[in-house]
Amino acid sequence: MLAPDQLAERLLPWFDAQGRTDLPWRRPGTTAWGVLVSEVMSQQTQVARAAPVWEAWMERWPTPADLASAPTAEVLRAWGRMGYPRRALRLQECARIVAEHHGGTVPSDPAELEKLPGIGVYTAAAVAVFHFGKRHPVVDTNVRRVVARLGGEADAGTATTKADLAAAEALLPAEARTASRVSLALMELGALVCTARKPECGDCPVGDACGFSGQEVPAGPSRKRQRYKGTNRHVRGEVMKVLREADGPVERGRIDAAWPDPRMLDEAVAQLIAEGLIETDENGRFELPS
Repeated sequence: MLAPDQLAERLLPWFDAQGRTDLPWRRPGTTAWGVLVSEVMSQQTQVARAAPVWEAWMERWPTPADLASAPTAEVLRAWGRMGYPRRALRLQECARIVAEHHGGTVPSDPAELEKLPGIGVYTAAAVAVFHFGKRHPVVDTNVRRVVARLGGEADAGTATTKADLAAAEALLPAEARTASRVSLALMELGALVCTARKPECGDCPVGDACGFSGQEVPAGPSRKRQRYKGTNRHVRGEVMKVLREADGPVERGRIDAAWPDPRMLDEAVAQLIAEGLIETDENGRFELPS
């Protein structure tokens, strides 16, 4: 396997030439808050779907204070169908804490970032690295796969372990700014070239030093896609859609029309209420949080 400085010499020119510069949060001048928002939006959501929502979101609420003071119903409407609307609530909670306890400035220390609602190890490291240029391993599915294949494995596990973090960190050069760019380049390599099913080993800038290059990918997907149609998540999404598109409180009859199975509908509505995603008024009508 290449030493960290050798990896950087190979990987960074490729990244400069082939990296996705069209992603809006990679534009010069993007704030730490903008990077944090992009990372939260990209959890469980394809980048292509998140990008236009991010642009509209940042135009409307460019600072933590702006989002903190926004009506929660409007925040959920702006989130739309990106999945897991609880992420929108947590993002607004993050905004309130950053605005009230950090003077509106996003912390640069991953340990401080992890104290924010909904911010885990990956997101905290991503903000510290991609905005502040710090040296930390940033490990997502793509990075796990690239690091595993460099070591001769066909694929990595489905969850990030301490061993994954240590393996990724071992590939980072000592100089922080260079290491931060290598972290981003590793992620980009996994997204564009070293893909799960059809790796383009001939186009890889480190293919000749990779322990996996040229080998056949094992049959079958790396992990099964989660079914959506007909699930509890599907029902919840349909209920949220009705409320997002409504001009005011919604009668129970309109909620009942959103799904044919009363048992599944009752379960979904109860969960949405418990999670603070919908409320009922004094007349028993449903609405997004005020």
